[in-house]
Amino acid sequence: MTRRAGRLVLLLIASYLCLAQVSSDFIAPAVKRVGMRLACLCGACKNSVGDCPMIGCHYSAPARARIGQMLDKGMSGDEIVAVFVKEQGLKALVVPPAQGFNLLAWWMPVAAILIGLLAIYRWITHMRRPAPAPELDPSVLDRYRDSIDQNLSKLE
Repeated sequence: MTRRAGRLVLLLIASYLCLAQVSSDFIAPAVKRVGMRLACLCGACKNSVGDCPMIGCHYSAPARARIGQMLDKGMSGDEIVAVFVKEQGLKALVVPPAQGFNLLAWWMPVAAILIGLLAIYRWITHMRRPAPAPELDPSVLDRYRDSIDQNLSKLE
């Protein structure tokens, strides 16, 4: 019976330690919705504040708390994002705004794909054209015709 009780205690301790490994932070849907628009600037991940999986992240955890406080004060999501952008610049955003020079970031992949497809099309049409026939000297051609005639006369 003591062995069984010892195993039960070990099992309870192990299950408690496993529960301690799980993040227990509940993120409110409103906080997550606003946080998905802001980049996590911890330097270790490339996620947004709303979905940063790091336990105890030094940037996203305080940012979530701050977003929650701002939402409780009645600020809208756009106002909260504007506050973060004002403090940290455009790097606070997950997606750059589609205006000015940042518009290039939106159109460059499309332009690169179109230029690549155009280059492939031109290469294929160039390769499908028959190569120009080389200029033959008539005297060389006559010599080969004479050789062909001699070989054919031998076959007859």
